[in-house]
Amino acid sequence: MSRTATLAAPTPGLLRAHATLLVLTLINLLNYLDRYVIAGMLPLVQQEFGRNDAQMGVLSSSFLVVYALASPVTGFYGDRLPRKWFVGGGVLVWSAATVWSGLAGSFNELLLARALIGVGEAGYAAVAPGMISDLYDVKRRGRMLSFFYAALPVGSALGFTLGGAIGQHYGWRNAFLVAGVPGLALGLLALFMREPPRGASDEGAQHVGAVGLRAILRTLAKTRSFVVNTAGYTAATFAMGGLAAWWPTFLFRERGVPLDRAGFLFGAVLVVAGFLGTIAGGWLGDRIHGRHQGGYFLASGAGLLLATPAGLVAVLGGSPALYWTATFLALFFLFFNTGPLNAAICNVVPANMRASAIAVNVLVIHMLGDALSPWLIGRVSDLSDLGTGIALNCGAIALAGVILVAGAGVLRRDMETIAAGRSPAAR
Repeated sequence: MSRTATLAAPTPGLLRAHATLLVLTLINLLNYLDRYVIAGMLPLVQQEFGRNDAQMGVLSSSFLVVYALASPVTGFYGDRLPRKWFVGGGVLVWSAATVWSGLAGSFNELLLARALIGVGEAGYAAVAPGMISDLYDVKRRGRMLSFFYAALPVGSALGFTLGGAIGQHYGWRNAFLVAGVPGLALGLLALFMREPPRGASDEGAQHVGAVGLRAILRTLAKTRSFVVNTAGYTAATFAMGGLAAWWPTFLFRERGVPLDRAGFLFGAVLVVAGFLGTIAGGWLGDRIHGRHQGGYFLASGAGLLLATPAGLVAVLGGSPALYWTATFLALFFLFFNTGPLNAAICNVVPANMRASAIAVNVLVIHMLGDALSPWLIGRVSDLSDLGTGIALNCGAIALAGVILVAGAGVLRRDMETIAAGRSPAAR
């Protein structure tokens, strides 16, 4: 073997990093599949239990409320205990809760089962981005996190498609059963992962000891880019959660698309546009970040601003060619933000606070974001129509874009402070 080929071969450490990333990404795919399988068959569940749109919005949001409230707890302990416990245990809990959803005998029991999914997802979501950040250095962290978050549109699309197809032909209960079982195997596999040391891929000496809750909250509150990030991410999550909960139902009710076809078509557009948008956002964020330290905010914000008019055309467009093209573009640009915004959080907080920082971010973006938007869109739909509720939701996309573009200078200054060997929280 030539010297060049030897130098180009991946190191064992890099191969282990890629293997861990693959397992975490597959779990993230199931995370969103289980989360959104109900959206693909919402009218079927609604018909069986006889509830209005606002109540169905509450059902869609129930797990998010629990997920957001549980995340600070799992994040705090995720910075102290072996993280594979939270990953494996979380998957087992939410997969069992998804199976239970298919066995629920009443609306309230289904509501409780969906809420329990939030407990499992809180354990996993708080620690996974920090683990990936410890596997890869800052120069490629955005891209690697984008591969992880590319599972979001793929898993969501599978959820919409599986929910619509299985729900329509075999009943909505069977769709929950099919969605929940694979997670039980992946959860057991995750318990045997080798996790990296905290701060392993960061430059310079890293203090990785445990930090008290008060010190964590004080550091996050004083890190201005974290505050701006969370504000922009909240508005984006509000918009994306509302669209995810109601778009297949909008196609079924307002466009006259059969439910199984609505879930399949929306899922197909989502998986392509969302995957490409997530990867493009991570690549563009890393490229701009190399030249301008606020690049992660600029890439995310620009995508959201471009998604706003496309989203309005997707709702208001008359012909299928027009609104499907607009839907593709809206989803492509919406998904620019996932990798860069999470990379920005991991870059500006110390390694021993990353799970806590992700958890606090999760608490805010979901409690003020997609825990509210499905219910609010459902409420507007009850008073007017579903198209109006979704169109108004596009205002949150524009707000998110403005916040992030305007805050790019804040991120740049925090990154420059870190490069000088100081903490952004001390400025």
